[in-house]
Amino acid sequence: MKTRTSLNAPEHSDHLVLSAMVRTLGAFPSGWRYPGAHKDPAKDAEALKRVAKAAEKSGFDFLFLGDWLSADIDLEFSDPHLLSRADSLSTASYLAASTRRIGIVGTVNVAHSEPYATARSAASIDRLSHGRFGLNLTVGTDARGAANFGKAGYSPEFDRFEVADEYVQVLRGLWDGWDDSAFVHDTESGALIDRSRVTALDHVGRSYAVAGPLNVQRPVQGHVPLMHAGTSRRALEFAAEFADIYLAASATLDEARNLYAETKLRVGALGRPSESLSIIAPLLPVVGETRAEAYEVYDTLVELFQVDDGSDRAAKLDLPANRSAQSLRQLVGLPLADRSIDDVVTAPTAARFNNTGHRLLDVVADRSGRRVGGDRPVTYRHLLVAHLVRSPLVVGSPADIADHMERWFRAGAVDGFGILSAFLHEQFESFTRLVVPELARRGLVRGNYAASTLRGHLGASLPGRR
Repeated sequence: MKTRTSLNAPEHSDHLVLSAMVRTLGAFPSGWRYPGAHKDPAKDAEALKRVAKAAEKSGFDFLFLGDWLSADIDLEFSDPHLLSRADSLSTASYLAASTRRIGIVGTVNVAHSEPYATARSAASIDRLSHGRFGLNLTVGTDARGAANFGKAGYSPEFDRFEVADEYVQVLRGLWDGWDDSAFVHDTESGALIDRSRVTALDHVGRSYAVAGPLNVQRPVQGHVPLMHAGTSRRALEFAAEFADIYLAASATLDEARNLYAETKLRVGALGRPSESLSIIAPLLPVVGETRAEAYEVYDTLVELFQVDDGSDRAAKLDLPANRSAQSLRQLVGLPLADRSIDDVVTAPTAARFNNTGHRLLDVVADRSGRRVGGDRPVTYRHLLVAHLVRSPLVVGSPADIADHMERWFRAGAVDGFGILSAFLHEQFESFTRLVVPELARRGLVRGNYAASTLRGHLGASLPGRR
């Protein structure tokens, strides 16, 4: 069954695609400090398994395992989950062994991997998981990551998306090297394979020369489903042409709806069915049994956010310069040298804020229900966190979270969401326990798995061998 969101909106599935974006130390910078939160990467193995089992029990379509190719200690306060994380393909194999139905998407950086090795690993995991693997391709590179691979990134004469285009062609060519029926295992004649059904690739292109064939059978899913993320023009074009899943973060509903419509139109212009690409948006829900409880969780995360409060403890942390009340000066357009980070923002002061300051007050109100002059006043700490933590946060009750997700889905802005958790495990399991049943009650998610492969979960067809 298909549904249309409006007369001019592209068709999309009648249920949300749900992904768990796995960050063991949490997606909120201070999440690991929350009482009872998982905070030790040495114990990630059990944490990963617990997340996977909770997601599968709730019927999530797939787990998304991002990756980062450097250890930048400056990320301690902004993105602590990037400081230490197991390789995503290794993690995918590990989680495939402890789950049965949920899809698992690992990540490979095109700039720092060879397509033959990637095709082999992806086909292997897809085979071993019975068709549940997907591959996220990142195209960009950063200086620290490049420094770990003995090069400064792409050569100036090469366009990184042109390299990625060729990379995908090689992957698919290698996956198509074996026909699904190549192994005839004829014991009478002694023929294990039909050699006419095995094809060398013999690819020679601008960036790669790959002979093939692959020494792994064709993936269960024919081609391992591909994922891509980003909202740049080239990212959109790459996703429209090659991806099965497109992760795109938009700041507003209108922006998301426009990007969705443009991407789907481009998919159709390339000769692909518009529903062959699932467009999902990241979402960081902070959920409680009630809205008030969710506000309490968020307020605790704000209190635990490491800021320069003038104490000796803060001085020892070597915090970034943008974590003080004084750093808000340029943002709100006022000299705040005499303010401390936990002072209350008064109405006369707020009235003198510039447009950015008023926007931050709106963000604080949306996230925490705090308002200038209200029973729960706004502090400078809340303003600072609203500025520094720009994740797509929605704070509230199960109905509040479901309302947001349904509104975006019905408006033709997304096919689904990548769910981030402020910290493990309480927040993720609260989402599965409270929000997923509410989504099911509204008919927005399936009660049980209807398919056994990632392509099946996405409603994507099996590609034929070229």
